[in-house]
Amino acid sequence: MFECLMNFFYYYYLDDKAPVTDTNIPSHLDQMLGILLQEEREREFGVTGPCMEYLLHHKILETLYTLGKADCPPGMRQQVLVFYTKLLGRIQQPLLPHINVHRPVQKLIRLCGEVLATPTENEEIQFLCIVCAKLKQNPYLVNFFLENKLKSLASKGTADVISEDTSKGQGQDSLSTDTGQSCQPEELSGATGLEHAELDDEPPHQLDDLSTSLDNLTVTSLPEATVIRPNQDYNLVNSLLNLTRSPDGRIAVKACEGLMLLVSLPEPAAARCLTQSTCLCELLTDRLASLYKALPQSVDPLDIETVEAINWGLDSYSHKEDASAFPGKRALISFLSWFDYCDQLIKEAQKTAAVALAKAVHERFFIGVMEPQLMQTSEMGILTSTALLHRIVRQVTSDVLLQEMVFFILGEQREPETLAEISRHPLRHRLIEHCDHISDEISIMTLRMFEHLLQKPNEHILYNLVLRNLEERNYTEYKPVCPEDKDVVENGLIAGAVDLEEDPLFTDISPDNTLSNQEWLSSSPPATPDHPKNDGKTEVHKIVNSFLCLVPDEAKSSYHVEGTGYDTYLRDAHRQFRDYCAICLRWEWPGSPKALEKCNLEATFFEGHFLKVLFDRMGRILDQPYDVNLQVTSVLSRLSLFPHPHIHEYLLDPYVNLASGCRSLFSVIVRVVGDLMVRIQRIQDFTPKLLLVRKRLLGLEPEGPIIDHITLLEGVIVLEEFCKELAAIAFVKYHASSTP
Repeated sequence: MFECLMNFFYYYYLDDKAPVTDTNIPSHLDQMLGILLQEEREREFGVTGPCMEYLLHHKILETLYTLGKADCPPGMRQQVLVFYTKLLGRIQQPLLPHINVHRPVQKLIRLCGEVLATPTENEEIQFLCIVCAKLKQNPYLVNFFLENKLKSLASKGTADVISEDTSKGQGQDSLSTDTGQSCQPEELSGATGLEHAELDDEPPHQLDDLSTSLDNLTVTSLPEATVIRPNQDYNLVNSLLNLTRSPDGRIAVKACEGLMLLVSLPEPAAARCLTQSTCLCELLTDRLASLYKALPQSVDPLDIETVEAINWGLDSYSHKEDASAFPGKRALISFLSWFDYCDQLIKEAQKTAAVALAKAVHERFFIGVMEPQLMQTSEMGILTSTALLHRIVRQVTSDVLLQEMVFFILGEQREPETLAEISRHPLRHRLIEHCDHISDEISIMTLRMFEHLLQKPNEHILYNLVLRNLEERNYTEYKPVCPEDKDVVENGLIAGAVDLEEDPLFTDISPDNTLSNQEWLSSSPPATPDHPKNDGKTEVHKIVNSFLCLVPDEAKSSYHVEGTGYDTYLRDAHRQFRDYCAICLRWEWPGSPKALEKCNLEATFFEGHFLKVLFDRMGRILDQPYDVNLQVTSVLSRLSLFPHPHIHEYLLDPYVNLASGCRSLFSVIVRVVGDLMVRIQRIQDFTPKLLLVRKRLLGLEPEGPIIDHITLLEGVIVLEEFCKELAAIAFVKYHASSTP
């Protein structure tokens, strides 16, 4: 039956001008496939029937490939692609390990994607995807598709000059290219034996004539796409890369899906070839760069932030159907969609391939394209580029790409900072400086970027920004504990600590303004068994009261408005702290601070550039816009939530003995309150105005005439709320640490 079909093909080859659709070739190919499928169903799995033996033994797939390459009769390439796709997809037994299958499959792969927008593009991508799916099922088969590059491409003249039948007259040396298998010396000898076995059994004379005639057929060269294949080592990847540039979006998406399957294969040789011998890295980064450069010079940051979530496979934006369209939205969605694809590709990739791809994005896109935009001096350019950085920080999900992004933004330094070297990593220095920029919009956007960066599951972020400067605890003044001070004193303060009620700044605070133990526990989560006090921890109610009493009564307004008590922060603090603990669990942080005896307390303390800018801004809370204050306090509260003992001590312990010249978050707030107590004496009707501003901010009062000192009044409200939030965080963290 199969020999008759081959004679039939030969007959139609003699009349090669008739379109294949005018012949019975398509129906005969379907019959051939039907026979093979029926034969497989009638036999046990793994048993090869006579028809399949004939197809393999007589190199029918090779002959079909030759007909398809010549497109003879016209339209034959499409039929061959469909037949290959159905054969590989429907036959259950493994075919690709056979040399007379993977060799013509490899050759047919080379034809795919050579010319864009051809009539066979849909069949080409279906064929390539079925090959990728087979490799995903049996990853070891990918070795059949890694070719040894025997001759340089330059010596060939053009990519098309590579012979499709290099086995003729080249002996053993050309076998690895012809079979598509990257062989070790011992593997090559075995393969050679197989090849000679095939050659010894000559096909029928008529088929030889057909093969020779088709080999001599002159194929009219088509205008070739700008082929992305400087090497010929991994043609499956190269063909898919070309098809990602198809004008047909569906073809491009299918090509991307095929690449996603290939990068996930666990074979190290394939991963190495993928990143070193193909242009995959260049494709990803060059397209990222071109899409980024296609964005308008200025885009509203709110549009960048609020544009709908992007999925790379669903980039089907219609400007006419979009009621919320804005200039540049199409370009923005295209960029974010491709970034999402790069992110997902790296996330799915084999480990070494993922690292290579992420490093390429770092070097060729982050440094080559984004950094100059972030370092510019134009305020509009800074705002747009920072908003885009903020968006991709939020969007990235791959750990490997996140690591490269973190190194790009912060650098790789882990030693303690010094004031003289804060500009060691220029981009980090510039971004932190932008947190205190003259433009409030730039400050807010940069602070938001850092806030989202701190929520990412990467230990280097917090260590680089904060922890490396707190490791030695040289912000504390070490006082050896006397035997009589070994335990906590009766009033709950550790030795050497200062009770705020004795602080001159708080002499006007009456005992009625503080919370007793019973009042605190009644407004907090359920009480836990008493925590042992012999570990040197200050009692939690003392810490909570310290924060709650920072703002004097005459500057408080929340108790006049229902539902604004500090207990409203407890639920959020509990949920957020739990989330942060889950993120930090694998980082193996210590459960208690480093012993002071082991710390280098003589080293000069510098809180680090990041905390310096945040503390500076916190110190100006009474003179800054409301939105800036909200963002500064939001970042500081995020930092306070991290379950590291040094962060807790430095940001949340009011009773830590600060070394001379050092400041903590609490001491910064104390200075702000001292300034506030002086300034409120100069404002008439301070309390009514403060209450009115709070109600307006909550939407309980309509907007009216401008109120004098509005910036200070809004700053006082933010300060009060921030102190309540810190009190809630302190309690939740203590509650978690004291629970068995």
